[in-house]
Amino acid sequence: MRLKCLGCEVLARPLYLCAAQSPHIVDIQLLRRGLHNTPPDLRAQLQHHIDTAAGENYDAVVLAYGLCGQATAGLVARDTPVVMPRAHDCITIYLGSRQRYQEQFENHKGTYWYTLDYMERRDEHDRSSLALGSGLEVDLTAVYDEYVEKYGQDNADYLMEVMGAWQQHYQRAAYVDLGVGNGREIEAQAQADAARRGWIFERVAGDLVLIRRLVGGDWETDFLVLQPGQKLTMTYDDNIIGCVLANGQPKE
Repeated sequence: MRLKCLGCEVLARPLYLCAAQSPHIVDIQLLRRGLHNTPPDLRAQLQHHIDTAAGENYDAVVLAYGLCGQATAGLVARDTPVVMPRAHDCITIYLGSRQRYQEQFENHKGTYWYTLDYMERRDEHDRSSLALGSGLEVDLTAVYDEYVEKYGQDNADYLMEVMGAWQQHYQRAAYVDLGVGNGREIEAQAQADAARRGWIFERVAGDLVLIRRLVGGDWETDFLVLQPGQKLTMTYDDNIIGCVLANGQPKE
């Protein structure tokens, strides 16, 4: 098969590694991680690239994304099938399954996640860490980002720590090790943040299985395959995502 892969740059190394090992031809296009901050913009960018892939002789367009704050809900397959893992967000993809994601969410609420590609691809407009799966009512990452924009990163850290915000809502810093690239500096940063903020630190083993299967064409389970004319929807159950006809009617 010939596959077009649209992926978030926070999965850059794993995607290129797994694409190189895939039995298929995989053309990768990465999108900026900062697009997650505005889900409608991310959705528009993904739809644009899905549309431009039409007529380019791809057997499928595969998305290295999860639901991602509903940013992928509403995407429509044109003349080529669109494939996406049944994942809440990139943490599910890093961990390799919905089951592991759920276990982490249930047993370790208040986790601040660190990964190599995510952390090293920050820019001046997007300096937050990866804080997902915490189950918090307060979006502390948004508060932190606002402080960074107004006062700078060092002052933002100071303000959050003086207010006790980190300690009140988070208990753990977790570094996800996928075994791809040198993540020693990011892991050390996670350890230092944990020590400074009174959290526990844990290294969590990642798993490339979902990425390997995505670019390897193994989509029988754990993936949604949108056929041409179908639209991706949120299901509000364990399936996470489903599909309807693009005109809004249930698929036949």
